[in-house]
Amino acid sequence: MKNYLFLASISMMFLISCERVSEFTKFNLIYDESVVIPSSAGVNLPFNLFTPDIESNAESQFAINDTRKDMIEEITLTTLNMTITSPSNGTFSFLKEMAIFLVADSLPEIEIASKYDIPNSTGNVLELETTGEDIQEYIKKDQFSLRLHTVTDEMLSTEYHLDIHAVFYVDAKILGL
Repeated sequence: MKNYLFLASISMMFLISCERVSEFTKFNLIYDESVVIPSSAGVNLPFNLFTPDIESNAESQFAINDTRKDMIEEITLTTLNMTITSPSNGTFSFLKEMAIFLVADSLPEIEIASKYDIPNSTGNVLELETTGEDIQEYIKKDQFSLRLHTVTDEMLSTEYHLDIHAVFYVDAKILGL
């Protein structure tokens, strides 16, 4: 009986230490990008905006965090915020809805965040709801881009400059296991 208790104690300590070690294999990748909504955008008409190609720098970020592409278990988008940088008094009251799609070579486009029925009281920061999809194959690519599908409910008299802030959660395997 003592042997079983001893083995159970050792097993429990091993599991607890593995949990602590696994925390070291979890980290965030942060990407910031900008996009411009032109003043000629129509009311209640959907239109698309594309960001320039974003260099993923995933390999170097993985190396900094002591992991490799082949050791990644999951990458999900946890936060996607948009901030109006121009005009200085601009708000998101002109938006009716927005969906963000991730685009990468040889992979199907995938929706990663959205916000529908955006209230007119929304200020100059818009937080989108993320889908929680595993998007590791997109982030592992050398580059990717974002497509913004938007519908406005007001005519825009000036162009809007937006900063996009995205945080991706990365979970890698423990010691290659």
